[in-house]
Amino acid sequence: MKFLFLTAALLGLSMTVHAQQTGKPEDTEVWKPVPKTVRGKLKTTPPPAGALVLFDGKSLSEWVSADDRTQPAQWTVADGVLTVDKSKGNIETQRTFGSYRLHLEWRVPAGITGEGQVRGNSGVFLASLGKGDLGYELQILDPHQNPTYVNGMAGSIYKQRIPLANPGRKPGEWQSYDVLWLAPTFKPDGTVLTPARVTVKFNGVAVQKNVALAGPTRYIGPPQYEPHGAAPIKLQAHGDPSAPISFRNVWVQELK
Repeated sequence: MKFLFLTAALLGLSMTVHAQQTGKPEDTEVWKPVPKTVRGKLKTTPPPAGALVLFDGKSLSEWVSADDRTQPAQWTVADGVLTVDKSKGNIETQRTFGSYRLHLEWRVPAGITGEGQVRGNSGVFLASLGKGDLGYELQILDPHQNPTYVNGMAGSIYKQRIPLANPGRKPGEWQSYDVLWLAPTFKPDGTVLTPARVTVKFNGVAVQKNVALAGPTRYIGPPQYEPHGAAPIKLQAHGDPSAPISFRNVWVQELK
């Protein structure tokens, strides 16, 4: 009986692993309804008293390589702007955070090429959970006349939450995100006590309103929580072939 039970258990595990390996990204893409395009206005919000400036236009001292945290971030800083270097991989903050307010401004370059997910793709991971793209991703993507799956467009919580509207501006123009991130909490046994919740204003327009998340971002398959504590904030160097995007005026204010 023990042998039969073990055999059945191993078979079940094998079937589960096989199912995960054969899943498709398309299985978790949502294409309709498409959020309405509205007029947004760039918010160049200065850091309030007590906020931590993560990028001041001069230095990457607050950032490290996400794949090797012993190494400094190596993206390009010039003329007060931080531009992604895709060959150097993702970067994340040296410090870790629980709940916070975050402001950042980003720009897809004028003359961007490609379409859909290969047109100015990046992201801000509100809590980075390791190397690569592990964590909770707020999508960055060219939002101007660029159809894609709606839970992967700019302002979405990638593959989870569709934005309420599309207030995106044209390539070459700066865009702003103002984020309220409430980190998840966990019981002693590792189960979720309170889920992560997020509010996002995109160019001043609320596109996510205190939405609960089902777990960290997954490219394939449904999200699922694993217990974690305070985490870095991560910026993505997406591997698509389009020209790299840029950032400026990035600050965070921790919530007690």
